[in-house]
Amino acid sequence: MWKYLMAFSSLFSSFVYGTPGGYNLRSQGGNLLPYRNSTLCIDDRVDDLLSRMTLEEKAGQMYHARTSLVNGTFDGNIQSNVTGKHITHYVFSGGVNDARAVATWHNQLQQLALDSGLGIPITISSDPQHGWTDDTAVSNMGASFSRWTEPLGIAALRDPKLARTFAEIAREEYVSVGIRQALHPMIDLMTEPRWGRSGGTMGEDANLTSLLVVEYIKGFQGDKIGPHSVITTTKHFPGGGPMENGEDSHFEWGKNQVYPGDNFEHHLIPFKAAIAAGTRQIMPYYSRPVSTKWEEVAFAFNKALITGLLKEEMGFDGIVVTDWGIVTTRYWGLENQTELERTRRVIEAGCDIFGGETKPELIVKLVNQGTLSESRIDTSVRKLIKEKFELGLFDNPFVNPDVAERVVGNEYFSRLGNETQRRAFTLLTNPNDFLPLPLSALDASFYIEGIEDSILESRNLKVVDTPQEADYAFLRLASPFKPTTASGLAASINNGSIEFNSTEKSRQAEIYATVPTIVDIKFNRPAAVPEIADAAAALLGNYGSSHDAFLDIVFGIDKWAPEGRLPFDLPRSMTAVESSKEDVPFDTRDPLFRFGHGLQYKEICKETQKSI
Repeated sequence: MWKYLMAFSSLFSSFVYGTPGGYNLRSQGGNLLPYRNSTLCIDDRVDDLLSRMTLEEKAGQMYHARTSLVNGTFDGNIQSNVTGKHITHYVFSGGVNDARAVATWHNQLQQLALDSGLGIPITISSDPQHGWTDDTAVSNMGASFSRWTEPLGIAALRDPKLARTFAEIAREEYVSVGIRQALHPMIDLMTEPRWGRSGGTMGEDANLTSLLVVEYIKGFQGDKIGPHSVITTTKHFPGGGPMENGEDSHFEWGKNQVYPGDNFEHHLIPFKAAIAAGTRQIMPYYSRPVSTKWEEVAFAFNKALITGLLKEEMGFDGIVVTDWGIVTTRYWGLENQTELERTRRVIEAGCDIFGGETKPELIVKLVNQGTLSESRIDTSVRKLIKEKFELGLFDNPFVNPDVAERVVGNEYFSRLGNETQRRAFTLLTNPNDFLPLPLSALDASFYIEGIEDSILESRNLKVVDTPQEADYAFLRLASPFKPTTASGLAASINNGSIEFNSTEKSRQAEIYATVPTIVDIKFNRPAAVPEIADAAAALLGNYGSSHDAFLDIVFGIDKWAPEGRLPFDLPRSMTAVESSKEDVPFDTRDPLFRFGHGLQYKEICKETQKSI
């Protein structure tokens, strides 16, 4: 595995260093500017650059804006943000669907930056791209990247080496198109089953999460930060799992984080592991702690938590980046304050860069009026520009589109992702060894929900319109949630009951009573489904997988079988969840299935079922 990845690194070295445009490397006298001189040590280069920067240029470094590829070129605001506001950190919004196009766009953006002012290169970040959650605010499905299970699926496989392998592959794909910062991993603990962000975590167990995140960080960053590293942004400090009633703090109705079990310290365990592993950035959550010793303001405004706890007690000396829109949109606890005051509070709390904001003029105003010192701004800017030097962006910010096209989604990376999808399935029930289906089932008739007819038809399987006509039924279901008429983020972050409503339960029951039914539930959060466990011919859980992966598991094609074990407890009822404590793991009464549950197929003794 490592030899293969090193081969790609060699490929990068051979091809990537040919820049689309020239560098402005010299002063008017023709001498090489010290910060452009790669023979000098990084600290000297940082000192030189910082000495040349105006307050406005420094302020711009403390903003991490959003950008996207629109019709093959820049979006509307990027040029003014780069040249006018001096902003040089951007999250790529949307999926990387065309590696060559994104690499080309990235080079154009870097050339724009090089031609502007001091020529400070751009750092491009991304939310997760390799999974199955598609919402530009939290996660994207990059169609050109290799496709894996979500982090919950890696947790279900309990394999730190797999976490490292995934991170190394994702790193190679990111770097090839110019992405140098991962806005993940997400290591909040799933102690509140109703929380709609649970699917991006590594589960409910603090020790398992800690074990996996160490390898995840090392895989992305490497042993030393350099030209092939991707910076990790570990989130959401101090752990966003214990949300009041399972709501989410993207929304005002979900802004409170609670600790009825007095279990605050438990949620810090994975962050301690991440800091020890060398994560370079940490992101606090939007939520505010209530009924604790901490001030009831969002964590990014909370000096006792950011400077006192995270930096001084826990020893984190990296970059603290706020979650998106903390000044202009989600400013819980400071609703009655001005944007200027919120900006001051964020900086005084100890944060270094504002996620999703584009108002550096607020920092300039705070310094000019004497509210903040320029030396405090220098502290954050020094860390931010030093990271760019360490990543090698000042020496060559460009990528090679030909290499990007070869690396991204290559056959080997895709094969490992597809294999992991299949392995991560968790078999919850399988009475009488119903699965895998026998060879004779290949000639059967199937009623399906949640799968396109064409998927089965491409395998020469017969699809029928009703359960009454079928020999088997396949139901691929989403985890239950409260229906909403909202769109965008409010629709994608589920909340409410984790049970299906009575109408849906009755509808499903009729299917189970009519035909042997295999049910597969996508666990973006736990589901309380005892009625399915009792009535289905077999019940599976997945954490992001293709329909082809599902069919391979169901039929045992090429001896594929589920290996995953639950990375959380599966509650028995919504009532049990409501009577549990948001901050305490494994405390729902009489869970339907416990953490670690996962059945195995008996050895497939029948004739090997080849691909169909």
